[in-house]
Amino acid sequence: MNREVLLISFSAFFADLGYQTVIAIFPIFLVLVLGASPSTYGLATALAFGVGSVFGYIGGILGDKFSYKKIAILGNLFVPLLSLVGLAVSPTVAIVLFASGWWARNFRSPPRRSMLVSASAPKDRGKAFGFLHALDIGGGMLSIIVLVAVLLSGISYSTAILITAVPILFSTVLLLFTRDPSRKRSTLRSTNGSGIVGGNAARSAYFGILVATMLYGFSYYSLGFPILTIAEKSSSIAGIGSYALYLGVSAVAGYYIGSRKLNKIKALGTMGYILSGIGTLGLGLAYLLGQGIAVFYLMVAIIGISLGAIETLEPTIVSLIRNRSSMGNGMGALTASRSFGVFAANIIMGFLYIVNPFYSYTYAGLVSVAAGCIIIYYGRGFHNRQ
Repeated sequence: MNREVLLISFSAFFADLGYQTVIAIFPIFLVLVLGASPSTYGLATALAFGVGSVFGYIGGILGDKFSYKKIAILGNLFVPLLSLVGLAVSPTVAIVLFASGWWARNFRSPPRRSMLVSASAPKDRGKAFGFLHALDIGGGMLSIIVLVAVLLSGISYSTAILITAVPILFSTVLLLFTRDPSRKRSTLRSTNGSGIVGGNAARSAYFGILVATMLYGFSYYSLGFPILTIAEKSSSIAGIGSYALYLGVSAVAGYYIGSRKLNKIKALGTMGYILSGIGTLGLGLAYLLGQGIAVFYLMVAIIGISLGAIETLEPTIVSLIRNRSSMGNGMGALTASRSFGVFAANIIMGFLYIVNPFYSYTYAGLVSVAAGCIIIYYGRGFHNRQ
């Protein structure tokens, strides 16, 4: 838990303290305030996440070529575009601002993850990413608690969105105080010429994780859909509150899982992708059977646990497979693979949600379980319990 890990992690905390508020309120603002349809929300998130895959990959490559720190800061400076959604008076303007801010967020994520890799030893990598995820998502959870308090005080949605720019800008200030890590090619560990450390098992695991995370992306709907479901069944506050629960559980799960000595591939497949599928299928059944809010919250908590596992274990595994000199490329490919799937997922979810929310949740749940089976199969020869 050195200075660099703390600065990077607290930068993530303040970034999420800001933009997670926008993520939580955006579906309600777009659909219930600006009058867009749920399918339009699906298209908006598809545009943001799908095109964001390109920005994520480019950010990783530029980090390898120039500077992880400079590229991370450059991307972070444009994330406050998300906050300007509060000024939008039409769905089109809101979507453009939301997508642009998310592209900037994707652009800076791979180099920021690469900075964390450089700041931690391989044996501590899981703990470092678990701590990053805990503060990252912990900031998001706190943002939702503050958001609920702000809305209950009578402040408008627009104002609540605009003030999120303050913590996001402060997260950039913290990155300014980090050291720019050296990216000299490692001479301690051999590679096969493709930037992958190890033999066939490592190559298979790396291929498997990219395929699985892309497939998982096809199931990775924005939690805005459960927020809408719960808001329609109860209230906007109840919908937003489910997001706070989701983030809080995810933060604790990520830190706990990151600190354990596990077979990371199996843990990612079971505690990550498959558990996510179970929680999502549970949401569909809860809707179909007309269950109360408590059941929806339970399923959201299960999905939160799975997110903690995924966000901690995915980059940890990649960091143990990729060579240090091409770490940005590896993290960029990870971001791009997920985002490519998310592009299609949110379009599919949006249209299925109009037909019946049960169909949308069932689709996403089954695809997530399939992703878990794929990573377990391709990574079966790669064993690392660090």
